[in-house]
Parts: sequence; structure tokens; C-alpha cells
Amino acid sequence: MEINVKRKESDGKKVDINKHIQATEVRVIGDEGGQLGIMPLDTALKVALEAGLDLVEVAPEAEPPVCRVMDFGRYKYQISKKTAESRKKSSTIEIKEIKFRPKTGEHDYQFKLRNIQKFLAEKNKVKVSLMFRGREIAHSELGQVLLERVLQDIAEYGQVEQIPKLEGRNMIMVLSPK
Repeated sequence: MEINVKRKESDGKKVDINKHIQATEVRVIGDEGGQLGIMPLDTALKVALEAGLDLVEVAPEAEPPVCRVMDFGRYKYQISKKTAESRKKSSTIEIKEIKFRPKTGEHDYQFKLRNIQKFLAEKNKVKVSLMFRGREIAHSELGQVLLERVLQDIAEYGQVEQIPKLEGRNMIMVLSPK
């Protein structure tokens, strides 16, 4: 099985295989994982060819470089499976935003509170913004009371990541899931 490829991409790094390996002498690992020893490149290529596999340079920086007798197609497939599995396991945390006003009605408050609980249950962070308009900013303590009420109502779902603070005409608080 001869693959004439100069350098193949596998997991982001380039790999020399078969005749494209530059070293004159290599340390060879067999297809079963056992060491075959240090040998000239052409002998190592013969060993790989007799096994019907490829000679893949796995550690080019080593002295002498380490090559492994393996099926290169299967190796690329395993690498792609590993990267796909690691991508699948990593989760992205989104920041959802809920906006309140100091005069938000009770029904709207309950509706927004349910959304906050749903977002926290989905393991997302929630940015709670309280917007002041006009002269409402003079009564920022009303906003503080509203945000503390939100905190008490979602205590079993999440916790404060960033305490409420006034930024311009907005009071912002960030919640994270428990």
C-alpha cells in the first residue's frame, strides 16, 4: 500500500509518510506497538511495505525521528473522530439578556422571571438589565429593590456572578447557573 503524499494534515500538524520522510535513520515502532529498533529509512520502508501498511513519522523532532508502521487512512479517521468528540463535549455558554424597567408590571415581571429560570436551567448566563428613562434615574434605589427581588426569586436556579452596578442609565447584574 503506497501513498505518495508529501505532507498530510492530521489534527492540525503536518506528517511525513513513506518516501517523503527526510531522515536517513529512524526509530521504528511496529503496527502492534512494539519497538523494532533503529534502522535505515529504506529498511523501515521495506518493513512497512511487507506489512501492507504505511510508514508514518509521528515524532519528527526526536533524535532519531520516530516512525510508526500503520494504516495512514485509519490513523486520519481516528484523529478526526477524536477532534469531533472533543468538539461535541465542549459546551458553549451563551449570555442571554432580560431587560426590566423600574415600573415593570407584575405580569411582565413573572413572565421575564420564568425566562430567566429557563435560561439558567439550560446552563446559560443571564444579564439582567434595568433601564432608567428620564427622571427615573433619580430613584435608582427602586431599581436596586427590583434586582434584589429577582435575586430572591431565582435563588434555587442561579447565583450572582456580577453584583448589580449602575452604568450610565442602566443597572446591570449578571447571573450564572448553579
